[in-house]
Amino acid sequence: MTMKKLATIALALGLSASTAFAGGYTAPVVEAEPVVVKQSSSSNAGILIPALLLVGIAVAASSN
Repeated sequence: MTMKKLATIALALGLSASTAFAGGYTAPVVEAEPVVVKQSSSSNAGILIPALLLVGIAVAASSN
């Protein structure tokens, strides 16, 4: 009788162990967060057009 109990316990442990690994191991997927890069605007852009207008006026005034 003890041999029959031992076989039953071994069978139960064997079946329960196989279901624990049924799916296999899959590595977790870690998604990286998107990186937003803010481009700094040049503060000289607001002064560029008036400076070009002044140069144009100076050239026009000096050519007369």
